[in-house]
Amino acid sequence: MQLITTPKLTDALKEIDKLKQKGEKIIVLSQDDEFNRKILEKTKISLFLINEELEAKDYSKQRNSGLNEVLAELAAKNKIKIGINIEKIIEKDRKEQAKSLARLSQNILLCRKAGAELLMFSQQAIKERKGLQALLLTLGSSTNSANKAVQESF
Repeated sequence: MQLITTPKLTDALKEIDKLKQKGEKIIVLSQDDEFNRKILEKTKISLFLINEELEAKDYSKQRNSGLNEVLAELAAKNKIKIGINIEKIIEKDRKEQAKSLARLSQNILLCRKAGAELLMFSQQAIKERKGLQALLLTLGSSTNSANKAVQESF
């Protein structure tokens, strides 16, 4: 399992090709909209991890959560899981946590609508599965997808 964090598309594509030849699971950290779309369109990766550390301003009608309808549909079509690093949300202060949870809620709705699979990416997820399931259900996830999101681990 390899995490690709580079913001340059060409570097990321080269790394993905190398890792595919080795047969490893590939996780790509989201960047800007263009990068995200190209990665989800052109590559076969295991997990697309939403970057909680990007400083993005929200739009007036929608939150800038790193995911939109097109990206969610591409992920569903190419069977790429959308990952959320819950530990990054927990580390933030209260105000930033509220923003992150609102973005997570939007991502859950986008994944439900597109049929994309959501996965909670965390070291603590194994210990606190019930709490994570409750959080996902509260934010709008279906019971089935909440169970899947915390059952599978990377």
